[in-house]
Amino acid sequence: MSQVRKIKSVWKSVPTMEGAGVQLKRAFGYHQVPKLDPFLMMDDFHSSDPSEYLAGFPWHPHRGIETITYVLEGVVEHEDSMGNKGVITSGDVQWMTAGSGILHQEMPKIGPERRIWGYQLWANLPASHKMMEPRYRDLKAGQIPEVKLPSGATVRIVSGTVEGVSGPVKDIIIDPVYLDISIPPGTAFVYPVKPGHTVFTYILDGKGYFDPNQKSGKIGSENLVLYDPEGDQVEIVTEDSPLRFLLISGKPLGEPVAWAGPIVMNSQEELEVAFEEYRARTFVKRRAK
Repeated sequence: MSQVRKIKSVWKSVPTMEGAGVQLKRAFGYHQVPKLDPFLMMDDFHSSDPSEYLAGFPWHPHRGIETITYVLEGVVEHEDSMGNKGVITSGDVQWMTAGSGILHQEMPKIGPERRIWGYQLWANLPASHKMMEPRYRDLKAGQIPEVKLPSGATVRIVSGTVEGVSGPVKDIIIDPVYLDISIPPGTAFVYPVKPGHTVFTYILDGKGYFDPNQKSGKIGSENLVLYDPEGDQVEIVTEDSPLRFLLISGKPLGEPVAWAGPIVMNSQEELEVAFEEYRARTFVKRRAK
């Protein structure tokens, strides 16, 4: 018999500043480790004021993690040390595996609507893959399938499977699910999740019940809902208003986390090696051809 997961905790994202002065909201980060293992951090950047985002994220290193950037609205130019460069626009996803080390930059631009809205998620890599060869996936909006359910709910599938339709991001070590879900009023949405996997939702717009017993009350935008690990499905219910949220899950690693800035390893010694290599300009193991 299926068991619906209960809510473990709920918290609201907090304002912070990153990059060269980008104002954003942090859904979770360093202080929540290891509550959301294998995930490390998620930022919500949402602004109609170019002065809050144009400074962007100039050249910086990453090692030991994957960064997933999902742009709902706006324009972000990017470039990295492997020679990749391009533009992420509304509905696009950039899934970058930093692995052994990469340098990159992400620079928001003023688009037609003068606003930016998106999310960046950091996922950890296990010790066995911290030094894997970097790889990069640039997914355009048209490559991300969208499924309309009989209930009226709409699901964009970055990774994972809904009604037999799978997202384009596969072969990721933590076996992630990344869904963008929109539910009309008066609808129940039920989704099966893998036992033991970390599961959370982040509300983009609207309000809904994320507890089937409705004990938590309605939860609204810019809140994160973390579920208990027991159970094999989640259930979300709306009443008189629509709801949009991200549903994300992954297999926990259960390994030590040593984290400093943009680099995440398993020990302090590994961190020291990484920063020494960065200073010595030997950090990037694979360069553009």
